[in-house]
Amino acid sequence: MSLSEGKIISVVGSGLIGRSWAMVFLSGGYRVKIYDNQPGQAARAAQEVRKQLEELQQAQMLRGQLSAAEQFALLSSHDDLPQALEGTFFVQECVFEELEAKQSIFQAVEAHVGESVILSSSTSCLLPSAIFSRVQNRTRCIVSHPVNPPYYVRLVELVPHPETLPAVMDSTHAVMTRVGQAPARLSKEVDGFALNRVQYAIIAESWRLVKEGVISVQDIDLVMTEGLGMRYAFIGPMETMHLNAPEGLGDYLQRYREGMRRVLSSFGPVPEFSGEEAKSITQEMCDLIPSDQQHLSARRERRDQLLMGLAKLKK
Repeated sequence: MSLSEGKIISVVGSGLIGRSWAMVFLSGGYRVKIYDNQPGQAARAAQEVRKQLEELQQAQMLRGQLSAAEQFALLSSHDDLPQALEGTFFVQECVFEELEAKQSIFQAVEAHVGESVILSSSTSCLLPSAIFSRVQNRTRCIVSHPVNPPYYVRLVELVPHPETLPAVMDSTHAVMTRVGQAPARLSKEVDGFALNRVQYAIIAESWRLVKEGVISVQDIDLVMTEGLGMRYAFIGPMETMHLNAPEGLGDYLQRYREGMRRVLSSFGPVPEFSGEEAKSITQEMCDLIPSDQQHLSARRERRDQLLMGLAKLKK
């Protein structure tokens, strides 16, 4: 018997992230209850999950040891919150990114679960101390921030509330590992968590270089896709430094610290991301990929197919 067999995870919110989480948890053999407060929405989400599982199986990209039919058999949909929470040991909240909505849902969830049930939020930028402010027992609260789309991009940032017990972090890490995700622990909350802080730093400098006429939108993206991104798909910035000098990281710092400090000190202020510069950069982007739904949907589909191939390669 697997460690996850018979255990129930409740997914609150049946949008894109909720459906993605449901599929990830199903792949690990968990029973999943998906809930939405809009009548019939959770049932429709379950059918969409079924369709995606079957498509993944056809593409030989289905995760886990169970077939698509076996995984779907572990899923149930609910319009009633107490019913959706009955028997659960882990709640993954996936409602829209609005503080009041998340605070309210956790307040409601806590009234229907035992003290040992872990309360986890999918927020991408709201701090745990804010989200869980209405929860009475905050020692079992944690943020598990996935990267879109979670089925192909395995990283999950685990961010504790200031009162979160170490055992809750350990248990959440174990669940995420068991379902094939790659959990990264943050030891304390920080605005933007780790992924978005790094991502925003890249975005800001890319924006500045385009704004200052150093490089085009198309070519700065090329710097990532055919340069840094090639490395970063498999090794991170710390290991990159370690491998890029004959005698490792200490040698790298000895050789390049002054150059790094000089370049970093030349960075400009945080961009406004508005006004004429935003119009100009947006236009340049839209000349490459028009912003109508047909073009954007096609590029998102391309993105997901490429991520699927990369996920297969990384195995």
